Amino acid sequence: MGNKITIIGAGSVGATIANDLAVMSIATEIVLIDINQQKAFGEAMDIYQGLSFGPPAIVRPGSYEDAEGSQVVVITSGLPRKPGQTRLELAQTNVDILKDITPNIVKYAPNAIYIIVSNPVDVLTYVFNRISGIPSNRIIGSGTALDTARLQSELAKEFHINPQNVHAHVYGEHGDTSFVPWSLATISNNRIACYKEHAPHSDEIDFAGEYGEFEEKVRTSGSVVIKAKGVTNYAVAMTVCHIVRCLFNGSGTALTVSSMMNGEYGIEDVCLSVLCIVDGDGVRGKIQSDLTDEEHAKLLASAQKLKETISGIHF
Repeated sequence: MGNKITIIGAGSVGATIANDLAVMSIATEIVLIDINQQKAFGEAMDIYQGLSFGPPAIVRPGSYEDAEGSQVVVITSGLPRKPGQTRLELAQTNVDILKDITPNIVKYAPNAIYIIVSNPVDVLTYVFNRISGIPSNRIIGSGTALDTARLQSELAKEFHINPQNVHAHVYGEHGDTSFVPWSLATISNNRIACYKEHAPHSDEIDFAGEYGEFEEKVRTSGSVVIKAKGVTNYAVAMTVCHIVRCLFNGSGTALTVSSMMNGEYGIEDVCLSVLCIVDGDGVRGKIQSDLTDEEHAKLLASAQKLKETISGIHF
């Protein structure tokens, strides 16, 4: 039995996710659904015609009925963020789009794991929890998984090491109130503050404790890309593919994804990102690490900001 994935939204992000899922041999059947049926048709055909050079897969356009039997549904529908616009400013418009999509897709894929990618992702993940009837462990927002990848890539460049040896994560909102719990961050089993001292290439490392600079790069890099090319699609697509791969391998992987908080860190009734264990059932649970008082306060502040936005949403 193959892996069937439905993607709702055939724009730049949805189409890139579909292409990457096929090329990486993560899915054997991909259904693209979009209100613009011609766009979904064209993207599916374009991807499928290239697969004679890669792993076998079916990529096709479809309607909600065609999502039946999907193990995973990825939702990317919504208006993209414009230059200078915050993710939270998109909230009501994209919530209304999600409200239209939800009953139609849940009807045909009630047993799927849902990955919400559209922005503001934490708000939309919360709304989907409230209106879909899907168990919360099977609802995952892409959250700060992309922010974490951006952070790890920046640190890897700074310390001249493979990003896979960097264990630092972004918590909170996928947006302006995100933060890095530096007390938990390590590079090759060394605290970041002392890695330069222990590294064999210490003379190549210029790091002098500029933690704030890394956080600012993470927060603004999406806007930088949007300003330069109009959309972010490649990195977020690879992020979503990694989440899906972790769902399918079932072994349990620690990822910073957005999910419903149920009292962890003293936070409830909001979706944001902390380290979660992701496996074949979705979110198995959250890793409650020992944050410093300052880090805990930042997490609480991020939750409060999201709650304030949610309180103004009609759903």
